[in-house]
Amino acid sequence: MDIVAPPTERSPLKPEGERRGLLLVHTGPGKGKSTAAFGLALRAHGRGKAVKIYQFMKVPSARFGEHRVFEQLGVPIEGLGDGFSWKSRDLAQSAQLARDGWARAAATIAAGEHFLVVLDEIMYPLRYGWLPLEPVLQALRERPPQVHVVLTGRNAPEELIALADTVTEMALVKHHYQAGVPAQRGIED
Repeated sequence: MDIVAPPTERSPLKPEGERRGLLLVHTGPGKGKSTAAFGLALRAHGRGKAVKIYQFMKVPSARFGEHRVFEQLGVPIEGLGDGFSWKSRDLAQSAQLARDGWARAAATIAAGEHFLVVLDEIMYPLRYGWLPLEPVLQALRERPPQVHVVLTGRNAPEELIALADTVTEMALVKHHYQAGVPAQRGIED
């Protein structure tokens, strides 16, 4: 490891633009996309801001760690799906759930009552063709100016990346699955 001196001066760059709702995308093959979005949700909630979380691949009855803590905090989190595609018994039903869920999420965004709306794992229904991309892009373009939206999932479409204000790609460097260590409660769920 190289040792470096800590900075002693602030960056000379100071943004002078207007504060507005941001569009953030967390994508890539590495772990941490949803976790980062949930961190933003906690930060906003901690500042007294209204937050709504939609999870496109989780079932409405899901009781993962994030559901338990967000319920305790009073942050609404809603599963919109029936699990990942390899667990689905009916992909046509999965597609319909994604479309119905998107209608609810789009209405929440358009209403402008939430400071932050999280669209967790929305890239799956987009990539599977269950949700057409253009209406999603249109809703994001037309959202009220104070609404921040964060979208998560692997393989974000280029059109969404182009529209976003901030895009973070989580890179896989090393993963415990590769060493044969299974998923663990509190880390993956």
